[in-house]
Amino acid sequence: MGIKSFMGRRAKPTKGSSENIKVSDYMSKNLTTFRADQSVLEVMETLIKKKISGGPVVNDKYELVGIISEGDCMKQISESRYYNQPMEDIKVEQHMAKNVETIDGNMNVFDAANKFLTSKHRRFPIVEHGKLVGQISQKDVLIAALKLKGQTWK
Repeated sequence: MGIKSFMGRRAKPTKGSSENIKVSDYMSKNLTTFRADQSVLEVMETLIKKKISGGPVVNDKYELVGIISEGDCMKQISESRYYNQPMEDIKVEQHMAKNVETIDGNMNVFDAANKFLTSKHRRFPIVEHGKLVGQISQKDVLIAALKLKGQTWK
């Protein structure tokens, strides 16, 4: 399994500064998660119903095992049409990304913004002690930036 965690530099924060704003302060904790044995069709229905673009895949112990996205579902649609397979038979584990990059919940939000810029990811899961605890999206970083707009960013 290839889960890689990225931890940004840890500068000494000054009290009340934007350096003190951590990913864990803005991450989503109430996540829609998926299971590896679910059908991709179920995932597609959930993505549409909840208006989300993807989500983490966890096992019974709530350990992160992958990520499934709209793009992964699109590939599946194309393949099932080409091979004439019923979509109900295709499972998440066949199409999820398994090499998942995570980031540390203690990372500064602005370091996370830079991480989004240097990667092609729309979201990063946050794992603590092997368990999924949250997820930060590009939108979460924008929300943090708007809340801090009156401060001087260093």
